[in-house]
Order: sequence, then structure tokens, then C-alpha cells
Amino acid sequence: MPKPKVSVVIPAYNAMAYLPETLDSVLKQTFADFEVLIINDGSTDRIVSWASEIIDSRVKLISQENQGLSGARNTGIDHAQGKYIAFLDADDVWEPTKLEKQVCCFQENPDAGVVYTWSLLVDEHGKPTGRIFASQLEGQVWGQLLVEMDVISNGSSAVVRRDCFEAVGVFDRNLAAAADLDMWLRIAAKYPFAVVKEPLTLYRQHSSSMSKNRQRMFQDLQKVIEKAFQSASLEMLYLRNQAYASLIMMSQAWWSVDEGDSKTAKFWQQQAYLHYSKIQYSDRYIRLSIAIILIQLFGPKGYEGFRKWTRAMYRMILNQAI
Repeated sequence: MPKPKVSVVIPAYNAMAYLPETLDSVLKQTFADFEVLIINDGSTDRIVSWASEIIDSRVKLISQENQGLSGARNTGIDHAQGKYIAFLDADDVWEPTKLEKQVCCFQENPDAGVVYTWSLLVDEHGKPTGRIFASQLEGQVWGQLLVEMDVISNGSSAVVRRDCFEAVGVFDRNLAAAADLDMWLRIAAKYPFAVVKEPLTLYRQHSSSMSKNRQRMFQDLQKVIEKAFQSASLEMLYLRNQAYASLIMMSQAWWSVDEGDSKTAKFWQQQAYLHYSKIQYSDRYIRLSIAIILIQLFGPKGYEGFRKWTRAMYRMILNQAI
């Protein structure tokens, strides 16, 4: 049997609430030369019996004791046969043309290590929230990744050239809440990135999402920054304060905004400024300032209503542009 072009790795831990929909979105891809490796990471649900009823020979179930998300991804990497490896979390969904456009992008950019897509955020029921992660970042991106951090935004967007893992290693199981960024930084240190500028990944946010574990995420992101600078060249060390300023603002400050606490958000914004004063000219800092003012003027509910409206307008404009 010829090897598939793409290996799709889906880690699953008690994920049957969403896994059938997730797999269906893969099987509906317009690009068909792939295998699907579902990594059963110690689940106690009915995943084994469900998988036994799948008739598509491209789909394989690999069961193991629980090793966490990074451990499951690493198992998928070990078993993958494809030239490219795509990761898909068990609660996320792909648009039908995602793999086709990413493989085409690799063909147009043969030196690229990663091709990612824009992402549309959806709620627990798959309904769009009106928020889109739409980065323009491509090429040599190590420094910008370190400073902006949420460029790729989730683990279901990227497709990685298999030989990248031979060069940089696999996912770090000690960074449960920030292993994605750590991996992208390691790859970006050696390979250029490319992006498909369409929201082809539907990134689901719900109450049990790992991204909601904010304190663990903050600690792991700090570890990623320190790890990145351990191997950074001297001319890149100037980015250290920028990275910490960005971390403080994108985590502590914006989390305070999400909770409607303008006073705490302002405190963390000032801490970011003290780390790197030029951050005040960034779009993210300006948006944060506006959010703090709106909360102070209209309260948390008024600000949330305004944010929902602006996200809906942004999504409408973006869809027209596409």
C-alpha cells in the first residue's frame, strides 16, 4: 500500500460528545490522500466500540494509557506515515477544503515547515461566536511568534512537515497548557511558516477547554519564554522584555477585561508598559485601553454587548473580503 500524503492525528480523551462530528469533517475533505490516527488516550467512554463500526479503512484507532494531549500527539507522530502531519483536537472541526489548500500551499512553499489557517471560534454547539483569529504572519516568524504568541491560536490549524519533528523533537509533555507555542517556536527557529488566509478551522471554546485553566497557562507560557531564550542568538535577546510585556497583557490584563474588572486590567496593562514601554503603540494595547474605558463607562454588560457587535461586524467584513 502506498503511504498517504497526510497523516491526521486526533488525540481523544473521553471525547465522544464531539469526536464523531470532528472525524466527519475530516472524511468530508476534498483532499482524500490521508490517514486518520485517533489516539485513544485512556478514555473510559465508548470510543473503542464506536471506532470498531467505522468502515473507512483510512481510519485507525490507537489505544494507550493516559499520557495527556502532548503524549497522545507524540504517539500519533510515531505512527504517522504521511509526509505531512495535521493535528486536530477531538472537539474541533475543519472546513472541507482545509487539507487541500494547505497541501497546495506546501507545494508553493516547499521550504515551509508549517502551514496554518485562520480560525473561527465557535461555542459548545458549533455556533460562531463572531471572533476570528486571522494572522498575516508568514516567512521567518520566530521573533514575532514569541512576542505575539497567539498567532496560530489553536492546535487544530497547523499542518507540519514530518521531517520537522526529526529536526526539533516532539511535543514537550511538561508544558500541558503551552506545548503548541513551544513546538511552533522550535520549528520557526529552523523553518519558515506559511498561512492560508481563510478561516478553515473551527475552534471550539467551552467550559471544559484547557485554555480556561488560566493560571496553569500563564505559568507554562513563562516556561516557554525562558526555554526559547535559552537557545536564542544574542541578537534576539532584545525581544525578552517584549515577550514578557505581551504575555502579561494577553493573559492577566485581558483575562481581567473578560471578568469585567477594569481596575485589575489597568494594573496589568501598566505592568506590561513597565516591561516594554513601546507596547503602548501596539494595536493590542490600544484595544485594551478602549476596553478598559468602555467597562468604566458602561459596565461589564455594556462592554460585552459592544464587543459582540464589533465581532459580528468584523466577521461580516472578513467574509466579504474572502
